This record gives sequence, structure tokens and C-alpha cells, in this order.
Amino acid sequence: MTEAILLVGGKGTRLRPLTVHTPKPMVPAAGVPFLAHQLARARAAGVEHVVLATSYLAEVFEPYFGDGSQLGLHLEYVTEREPLGTGGAIRNVAARLRSGPDEPVLIFNGDILTGLDINSLVETHQRTGADVSLHLTRVSDPRAYGLVPTDATGRVTAFLEKPQTPQEIVTDQINAGAYVFNRSVIDSIPTGRPVSVERETFPGLLAAGAHLQGLVDSTYWLDLGTPQAFVRGSADLVLGRAPSPALPGRRGDRLVLDGAQVAEDAKLTGGTVIGADARIGAGARVEGSTVLAGAVVGEGARVRDSLIGAGARIGARTILDGAVIGDGASVGADNELRDGMRVWCDVAIPTGAVRFSSDQ
Repeated sequence: MTEAILLVGGKGTRLRPLTVHTPKPMVPAAGVPFLAHQLARARAAGVEHVVLATSYLAEVFEPYFGDGSQLGLHLEYVTEREPLGTGGAIRNVAARLRSGPDEPVLIFNGDILTGLDINSLVETHQRTGADVSLHLTRVSDPRAYGLVPTDATGRVTAFLEKPQTPQEIVTDQINAGAYVFNRSVIDSIPTGRPVSVERETFPGLLAAGAHLQGLVDSTYWLDLGTPQAFVRGSADLVLGRAPSPALPGRRGDRLVLDGAQVAEDAKLTGGTVIGADARIGAGARVEGSTVLAGAVVGEGARVRDSLIGAGARIGARTILDGAVIGDGASVGADNELRDGMRVWCDVAIPTGAVRFSSDQ
């Protein structure tokens, strides 16, 4: 198995303001762009050639990763000019693939953090003679996902999109966003128009009698589509709950990157990441959070389960709990932002402008 496609073209709308200036796969998680973790795990599984299917802010990928040689990979970049959907994006990069018609191609979604055993998925695909194999995981509440029931041999029997009633929930298995396609299947996807692999390609293959195999792997899995999930994923990487060869430091309670300044009595816990050249003031407490490069957290501030964008400034004694602060924003002293509140890039909030009373 030497070849993979990474789907990294999404706009990351749910992650804004993190994705205003940065495409979702390039937002730092545990000190490096999230995409670096995916590429490192692919390389560790024996992948040598990766085609990145880009779209939104496509120009930022190649300057960072180059030809991939420093990662032990050969990277190529293909940009879709109009949105093509997941299936269309896969088909759009087919000309860059080297695999023969019956050879497997690994495909990853660019916003899934997982401990999937990649080699096991490929082995399952080859052993069963499948046309397409899917990584499946189990979730307690599958209503927000597409259900993928399988028979006793693991063969996929249906694709059920986002069930809402108890009668529709026939399994807790969902599409986890990693696949192995035979190259010939990729070449069969229509060109020149949007195609959803979930809603068109997979159901169409099933209806035509193709062999779609599911591998249920219930190791770590997290969709990083929301700011809260992204912060959690970054912390889990630092804590060692999610595996990655790309972590730029030792696993533990905190990760402090080069050039960052942390006051001696500041406390960093819960997988917190402090980016390069960031500053954490005296008496500050930062738990399970990400502070990006050049940001400043003032004296006595309390930051929990939050993300502070590059170059942002958090004033003294301010409380952030489940908040997202955009790049370059400024939150003055003695503010309190909780429960998913977002501050857009470069916005300035004056001292004491946002507070929560004790009865709220």
C-alpha cells in the first residue's frame, strides 16, 4: 500500500473564526497543523505517495509541506476550482495516481482524528476482495451521522443518512471517514460535476452489486468539525489519548513550543498547548486549551477548554471557558466568556464588557 488521497478542500465553516485565514487541516493541533498528524500516520503505515485534494485557501499547503521529502513522502497537490463534493474531489485527482485498476488507494477525510489501524483496513480490503472498504466506528448517538449496517461477515448492506426516529436507528455503526478504493472504482466516478461519495457513490455501488466491506475499529475517533472538538482533539494528542508520530514534544499535561514564555507560577494542565512566542502571565491558569503562536494571556487569567488564536491578547483576570478567540483579537481585562462564545479575528472587547452573573 503506497498511495493515498487526502481530502483537504473544505471551508471549515463550523470552525470559524479559526478558519478565516487558515484552511481547517492547517489549523494547529498539538503544536503542528492537523494535516501533519495525518500525513505522519499515513507514512508510518507504509504510504509513500499522497495526493492532496485542495480547494479553500489552497495556496497555503504547498509552501508548508513542499514535496513531502522531509516527511519521507512524495506529495502532490490538485486544486478544484468549483466545489465538487467528496466523490468529485476524489475523481478530480485520479490523473495523479499511479495505482493499477485493481490496486488499492487509501482515502482520508481531512478533519478526522483517529487511532485507526490503517494496515488492518488495507488487509481487510485485500483479504475480502472488496471493491471499497470503509472504516466504521460505533457511537452512542448516531443521529448526526450516516449509518452503515453490515452482515455477519462485515459486508455492507445499506447506507442510511442521519436517522431521526428510533425505528430508523438500526445500528450504531457509522461511516468514520477513511476508505480503501480499488483504483477502477475511482475512475468510474463521474467527472465535471459535484458527486457525494456518501449519498451517491456508495449507494450506487451497493445497488449495482459491488462488494463494500466494513471494518469496525473502535479505537480513538473524533470529528474535529467544531471548535470544541478541535480543542479536545489537540489536548488528547498531547495527553497521548490519540496517537501521532508528529507530536513536537513529549506526551504529558502540557506542550510548550519554542520561544514561548510561561510565568513560573502559571499553571498549564489537561493537554494544554502554548504556541511559539506566546506569553502566559503570572498566576494564569490554562486547562485543556490551545494558545496559538504569539498570543498573550494576562496575569491571573483563567482559560479552560478554549482556543486563543495567533497574536490574540487576553487581559488580566479574564475568564475563558469553552470560548474561541480569533487571530489578532483582543479581550480586555476582567471579562468572562463562556459556553461556546466566539470572538472574531481582530475584534477588540473593552475591559469588563462581557460578564456572567452568578444566577445565569
